[in-house]
Amino acid sequence: MARKAPTTDPGEENLRVGHAKDSAAGVPAIAVAMRDSVNQMGVKRSARTLLRLNQKNGFDCPGCAWPEEDKRHIAEFCENGAKAVAEEATLRRITPEFFAEHSVAELGERSGYWLGQQGRLTTPMLLAAGATHYRPVTWDEAFGVIAEELRGLDSPDEAVFYTSGRTSNEAAFLYQTFVRAFGTNNLPDCSNMCHESSGSALTETLGVGKGSVSLADLGKADLILVVGQNPGTNHPRMLTALEKAKRGGVRITAVNPLPEAGLLRFKNPQNAAGLVGHGTPLADRFLQIRVGGDLALFRAFGKLLLEAEDAAPGSVLDQAFIDAHTHGFEEYAKQARTTDWPEILAATGLTRQEIQEAFDPAPGCARCAGTPTCRATARWASTRSRSRRSWTPWRPSSACRCRASTASTPWTRSARCATAA
Repeated sequence: MARKAPTTDPGEENLRVGHAKDSAAGVPAIAVAMRDSVNQMGVKRSARTLLRLNQKNGFDCPGCAWPEEDKRHIAEFCENGAKAVAEEATLRRITPEFFAEHSVAELGERSGYWLGQQGRLTTPMLLAAGATHYRPVTWDEAFGVIAEELRGLDSPDEAVFYTSGRTSNEAAFLYQTFVRAFGTNNLPDCSNMCHESSGSALTETLGVGKGSVSLADLGKADLILVVGQNPGTNHPRMLTALEKAKRGGVRITAVNPLPEAGLLRFKNPQNAAGLVGHGTPLADRFLQIRVGGDLALFRAFGKLLLEAEDAAPGSVLDQAFIDAHTHGFEEYAKQARTTDWPEILAATGLTRQEIQEAFDPAPGCARCAGTPTCRATARWASTRSRSRRSWTPWRPSSACRCRASTASTPWTRSARCATAA
């Protein structure tokens, strides 16, 4: 049997502060995933649901969009995925009595966690103009209210049809078919809120608004830069891909204000070493940068690249690529060359030695993969309208504006460098 929904928010008074962890996943991840699943779905439903999660004949996890390889484990999900599915497939139900008890004002004071833990609706609910509580309505009445509003519009384009990223492919297909038949394509979803700015930045600089590498490409890289991400917290399944790459000899550098436990050491619950052993150290180098200092860090990398080219002309930068696929390189190079090191160090919070040591492996790498968080690429884009001293390689004049189809940047003469935002 599933447990009843919580009646109160966790509250800050119940927070516990302990020692920082130096590893992620392992047995604790399994225990938490099973606990939360059983609490929401019960034992039988948990087993049936989780064994179909991310399987070829099952369904995709609503937690994230991490891709699956052809060969899949029996348990092909992470702790976060189990929690997300449990909240969707919960046995808890929100009846009309719940809304009679709680006003809209009261619900507005509750946390998203508490609201999500209450369960699923059993009937359509309507908030009438001026009302303080939702009231139950029939499906015919609900559709009637929607139809009346849509018919009262002067143009279909006056309506916006917002959707959730957790909507199934089948439901999303039917929904957009209905909206287009109605006469508009105003179909934003929650991905717009997260990825619109980063997609805009990537499109302007690389030619495509999404990642230009596949999951398999990570294992073929010589160096992976993980910038601003907390995979152990937000998308733990990435740790498996990084572990596989690390065991194949790939070097990993993590850039983050927070020492993310998952990047320090990953205890893969799919193998014995992760369950009873010490796990796999992932990041070879960790740069604990100041918040917002990533822009200055990449300016420093550009400055060091130019210095390396000056020391050995023609051996570092691929001038033919720069000439064919970028513009504004001279202006970018001037900005990088004239940037003072004290300014860089103050912005990053790093020492010059730390930056130099992080940069040193890069010119010798034939294949480098960068995984900046969408927040990082969004911030790079936002600086386009700032002053010339802004910390950004993404200005309209930046030489980084190259076509992603080439899967290349002017990193080294043989470089194939890509981003996976």
